[in-house]
Amino acid sequence: MADAGPQPRDELRAEAADGRDAVARSEADLRRYATVEDLLRDKLSEAIGGWRGAVEAAVPTLVFAVTWSLGRDLRLAVVASGACVAVLLLVRLLQRQDVRFIAYAAVGVALSAFFALRSGRAEDAFLPGMLQNAGLLVLLLVTNLARWPLFGFVVAVAEPEAFAADPTWWRRHPGIVTVAARLAWVLIALNVVRLGVMVPLYLAGEVGALGVAKVALGWPAYLLAVTAMGAILLRGRTPIDPARAAAA
Repeated sequence: MADAGPQPRDELRAEAADGRDAVARSEADLRRYATVEDLLRDKLSEAIGGWRGAVEAAVPTLVFAVTWSLGRDLRLAVVASGACVAVLLLVRLLQRQDVRFIAYAAVGVALSAFFALRSGRAEDAFLPGMLQNAGLLVLLLVTNLARWPLFGFVVAVAEPEAFAADPTWWRRHPGIVTVAARLAWVLIALNVVRLGVMVPLYLAGEVGALGVAKVALGWPAYLLAVTAMGAILLRGRTPIDPARAAAA
C-alpha cells in the first residue's frame, strides 16, 4: 500500500520547526550588530528610498500646485501631476530600477485627483495627504504608548522568514523596543507640525499656500526628522544583548 504521506499533525510540527529555525536565524543575524542603533540604521536604509525616492514623491505635488496657481484649471493640474508620475516611472523602468516609490507617488496622485475632481475644489487634492498624516500620527502614538513601536516592525519585516513565523520576535529585545519608540516620537512631532500648518490653510482654501506647505513640510521637514533620527542612531549605544555587553 502506498505511503499516504505525512499526517496533518506531522506537517504542523514541521512548519513549527521551520518557524523556530527562521526566528533562530534572525536572532543570530542580530549578533552581527554591536548595538540596536547599528541594527536600525541598517534596516531603515533598506526601507527608505533615499533622496531620490523622496524627490519623486514630492515633485508631482509641486507640479500640481504650480499648474493650479498659474492656470486655475483643476483638470489640467491633475493631468500635469499624473504626467509627471508617468515620466518618473518611465525613467525608473528604463534604468531597470525599483519602482516602489513611484508606485507610492502614483497612488497619492490618484487619491488626490479623486478627491479634487469629485468635489471640484482644488484644496481637496491635499486632503488624502492630511488624512494619511492624521492616521499615521494616531497609529504611531497608540503603538508607542502601548510599547509596540512601529519601527520595531521595520526590523521584523526585514527578516521575512522570521516575520512569517513570529511577527513579534523582536519584542524579546527591550533595547529594540526602546530605540524604536524614540524614533517614532520624532515622526509623531513631524506629523503634529504638518497638520498644525496645513489644516488651517485647507480650511481657508489657500491652494497655493497648501502646495508650498506640502512641499516644504514634505522632503525638507522629513530630512530634518531623518537627521534627528540619525542623531539618535549615531549617538546611542543601546546593546542588543545586554548579557553579552556586560560580559565584554
